[in-house]
Amino acid sequence: MKKNPQLKTVGPQTARLIAGLYDRVQTTFTNSDVAAITGLEANSARSLVRKAEVRGLVTRLKPGLFVLVPPELGSAAEFSGNPYLTARAMAGGAEYYISHSSAMELHRMVTQPQFTVFTSTPKRLRSRTILGTEFRFVFVKAEHMYGVGTHWITKQDSVRISDLERTLIDGLRQPEYCGGIAEVAKGLWLLREDLRTSLVIDYALRLRVGSVIRRLGYLLELYHLAPEPELQRLRSALTATYSLLDPVMPKEGQHIARWRLRLNVDAEELDAIRSA
Repeated sequence: MKKNPQLKTVGPQTARLIAGLYDRVQTTFTNSDVAAITGLEANSARSLVRKAEVRGLVTRLKPGLFVLVPPELGSAAEFSGNPYLTARAMAGGAEYYISHSSAMELHRMVTQPQFTVFTSTPKRLRSRTILGTEFRFVFVKAEHMYGVGTHWITKQDSVRISDLERTLIDGLRQPEYCGGIAEVAKGLWLLREDLRTSLVIDYALRLRVGSVIRRLGYLLELYHLAPEPELQRLRSALTATYSLLDPVMPKEGQHIARWRLRLNVDAEELDAIRSA
């Protein structure tokens, strides 16, 4: 026989905490926030949150970080919040941006739902899975924190996100975080009219990663998205070594000298994206 769930009773201190968080337009919070809102000492603040968690009023995202469970969820006691806002909170004040397939989703470059939230940051953070959603943090050098803008999740809350061009660059660098090079190519084709070609080439040359330069040049040429002078900017940065078009696929396929690539993805598959 199932045990009856704990009633979501709210005492005066908890009510003050919840009201204070809503006044701040803040759904994720730390123990320090609890102390600041309620005026409690650190130990008492932690005790208050533990009791609120037992009652199903808040969910612990990680040690010291919590999210309010919306009252409209009724007796439900587990809630991880909006995944993008949760990722922002889990970055803990460090520089960050929503990236890879998650940025592709927000930019509407994918048509399938995503169950992993990718966040790039120069701080090394451990990835976690919370209530079925994986939050994966990708390390990026501080000098590579460019091409980042703001995306509003609600009227009050926004997150940092890679712009369209940087999202493409990150996908070309780590296709495995985007479902493979074919998914990156689909995203490129879907938003081709919005793509600032010169800027994405600038980003690739600034990153100075040979595989990104090769893959970008090949796709821009394949889809006729850049004039020859722009493609030549990429070719001039090539070295003699070859890269795989898709690093998650087997090391096979023909070599294309023009872009120093090994085409281990069927060119017809990539070309068919234009008519999909």
